[in-house]
Amino acid sequence: MKKFVRFVITLVLSALSLHAVPSLAQTWPQRTVKFVLPLGPGAGADISARLLADRLTTLWGRPVVVENRPGGDGVVAISAVISARDDHTLLYSPASSFVGHPYLLDKMPYDPRDLLPVARVTSTVVCVAVPASLKVGSLKELMAMVREQPGKLNWASVTGVTDLIIAGYLKGAGLDMAKVPYRDTVSALNDLVEGRIHFYSAACAIVRAQALAGRIRLLAVQSRSRAPALPDLPTVAEAGFPGLNFDGLVGLVAVRGSGITDAARERIAADVKAVVGDPVITERLTATGQIVSPGTPAEFAAAIDEQAGHLAAIAKVLGIKPAQ
Repeated sequence: MKKFVRFVITLVLSALSLHAVPSLAQTWPQRTVKFVLPLGPGAGADISARLLADRLTTLWGRPVVVENRPGGDGVVAISAVISARDDHTLLYSPASSFVGHPYLLDKMPYDPRDLLPVARVTSTVVCVAVPASLKVGSLKELMAMVREQPGKLNWASVTGVTDLIIAGYLKGAGLDMAKVPYRDTVSALNDLVEGRIHFYSAACAIVRAQALAGRIRLLAVQSRSRAPALPDLPTVAEAGFPGLNFDGLVGLVAVRGSGITDAARERIAADVKAVVGDPVITERLTATGQIVSPGTPAEFAAAIDEQAGHLAAIAKVLGIKPAQ
């Protein structure tokens, strides 16, 4: 009889503990969640972050706010998230904002190992564009022109990672093409329209309007797959130039030591997938030049590692040693 009573008591206590202590994934979030972006308002990642924040606020029953912290090629936003060491403060960013830092900065202001992938959300589509006045109709024709006229044509890119990719490809192919530095996308786009630059690598959202107006021509997308918004535009690999491939991975990143659990990361990724799977959200993101590609923490980490490996190989070609 006593054994039976003890057995019943054990069952009751176990049941009570299950109700009193729900899983860590279910208890996150406990308060306001903050997405910190390294880009200003209006950027493709900013648009997707705000769409996501609005839906997740409803889903989680807690406010999700977006904070823009542009500057320092992403360092300002990354440093803010690392300093917070808070499991409710997440970096919402293109992976290129941190993957390229070892080859773009003289000294690393943070430890990349502190960054913990949580969820892949989208890929920003990057296009190869030329002025309408340049008489080329394909990427193959452009590269042939560059080879025939060494040193006479130039190129531009606003982000550090695409700078590395293009410079690495040109050096590896033995092509002589001068780089024109720009600090902002507007100036570069204006000069492309006027024919002052001949090859511009930029987000689809930046160049699409001018392409539709006939002032510039889009030759290819640098992403691995074709863009739903530009289905007739080939990828650089399809055009014969896989060395120019660049997937603009965008996602959520936490900080090691912030207290975020694996269960919470998995839940965030699952909820992100559910939100961007809504046809209304997918349509809006596609219209801004993004490919919807949600992924788990492991999938996002693998994609980041692959991109980091690609950049390491390019840096070796360019003779760049990683900063410490």
